Amino acid sequence: MADKLGALRPERKIELYSGSYFAACMLGGVIACGPTHTAVTPLDLVKCRRQVDDKLYKSNTQAWKMIYRSEGLRGVFFGWTPTLVGYSFQGAGKYGFYEGFKYLYGDKLAPGANKTVVYLAASASAEFLADLALCPMEAIKVRMQTTLPPYAHTLREGWSKVMAEEGVAGLYKGLYPLWGRQIPYTMVKFATFEATVTQIYKTLGKPKDAFNGLQQTGVSFLGGYIAGVGCAVVSHPADVMVSKLNNDRKAGEGAGQAVGRIYGNIGFRGLWNGLPVRIVMIGTLTAFQWLIYDSFKVYLGLPTTGGH
Repeated sequence: MADKLGALRPERKIELYSGSYFAACMLGGVIACGPTHTAVTPLDLVKCRRQVDDKLYKSNTQAWKMIYRSEGLRGVFFGWTPTLVGYSFQGAGKYGFYEGFKYLYGDKLAPGANKTVVYLAASASAEFLADLALCPMEAIKVRMQTTLPPYAHTLREGWSKVMAEEGVAGLYKGLYPLWGRQIPYTMVKFATFEATVTQIYKTLGKPKDAFNGLQQTGVSFLGGYIAGVGCAVVSHPADVMVSKLNNDRKAGEGAGQAVGRIYGNIGFRGLWNGLPVRIVMIGTLTAFQWLIYDSFKVYLGLPTTGGH
């Protein structure tokens, strides 16, 4: 009887480009970004510490062994709380606003515009806003992970300490370098993903609709990994500078002064410290984010991203 009732009950669908659609995209972004960034906290921890002091550890393996020996598994995942909170907020903005701006720019304001230009503009706009939510958590995370002994042991302690010592300005002193890292990163991430997925379907010789949901999410995973490698390379110098600024910015020092002083100390070569680790981290991270995000959309009965 229940099966008959279920068959008669109309299937609920989310209308494309409705408020519910964009809300679903934001939720998908939370699910895609928060847990995945948290899962790679051990990589991020070592990457940040080696960016700040390349003599601290000889290798990533040595770093994890040393941290685990002295602090256990909790030490390996140190900083996971601000990571989870920050990148959940950022994921909501990155994916939700991207879908919104892509629709606004490409369908409403300039329907004849080049698609790549639309993807770049939409992703840049989305990340600009998403980073306003990410920046406070990133500031606390970097302080926790790159200072020994730790600046703070919990998100709450770190928040209270920054607010007491520096106020709101302390939470946002790394905003410009964060934009410098994240906006190019996201532009490459989304535009490369869209172009790669389109090319994959062309290579396969069939339109996207000819493939089932599982196959489409497989394409999303592959496209995401390719996009992730490009993201890592493009954004790495700014990523190093964000870590350095949050760890080594002097009181009363302007952002430009701090960047100039730090660059004078580390030079161009220093901006690429930790790149191989970041390529592995970001490539894997981006691939799984697109897999999770598009799988969530398929679960809701929505089309996957790209390949139209």
